[in-house]
Amino acid sequence: MKATTAHRTIVFSHANSFPASTYRTLFEGWRAAGYEVHAIDKLGHDPRYPVTNNWPFLVEQLCDFIEREVGHPAYLVGHSLGGYLSMMVASRHPHLAQGVVVMDSPLLPGWLSAGIALAKRAGAMQRVMPSRISAQRTQEWPSLQAARVHFGSKPKFAAFHPGILGDYLHNGTQDHADGVARSRRLSFSREVETAIYNTMPHALLQRFRRHPHQCPVAFIGGTLSSELRKVGLSGVKQVVGERLSWIEGTHLYPFEHPQATVAEVLRWLQQFEQGADVA
Repeated sequence: MKATTAHRTIVFSHANSFPASTYRTLFEGWRAAGYEVHAIDKLGHDPRYPVTNNWPFLVEQLCDFIEREVGHPAYLVGHSLGGYLSMMVASRHPHLAQGVVVMDSPLLPGWLSAGIALAKRAGAMQRVMPSRISAQRTQEWPSLQAARVHFGSKPKFAAFHPGILGDYLHNGTQDHADGVARSRRLSFSREVETAIYNTMPHALLQRFRRHPHQCPVAFIGGTLSSELRKVGLSGVKQVVGERLSWIEGTHLYPFEHPQATVAEVLRWLQQFEQGADVA
């Protein structure tokens, strides 16, 4: 890792089940503003970094990526799963992070943290996380057009910006051959997706209190995020203070409103670069 003072580099980490290539529109916006952008396309799919309880190897995967592919400290930007991993890297390996922007990754307060810990011990995470849904989700279609019809009929995906949905169809699914038969299959394994949900760290807030970030951290929430509504903002505010802003949309607002997301992330990065404490 090179010793340096500042770099206009973003290392982006994706949400669970959505390859980083789905965010191409966002990357192009940040690059147009003068930032280099790097990302692991599918976290958890490299057997050297398996998905295990509390995600230690996913954190290691992201750290190794920054060390190997970037070579200097960067701004860590992450959505959902990626937001958690970005905060974990900044907390445990502060030399890698110049600042962190978190997209709708709510932190569990004490009573919810205890509930997740109990669910993990009881093998009941499917009752509190989307594990049951992800384990059974449709993963194969006879053609790309069939996949397009499937996702276009679902309200969650129908709300995506057309360019984002196109990128998801082309990068979130891939050609699959079984003998002479060909089909289109999810590129992000539903088994990996389910394992990520089932092993979610339950005590991040407590750990962040013991090992606070040494760089600024900002949080961008979705105004209609059911994930954020269920968990609340108390945990987030303990980490980010007043560095909190909003974008209209659900938990998946980066896909619904990519240009607004590009602009809001850039606004926070500019705040970091100027050394301002709040918006």
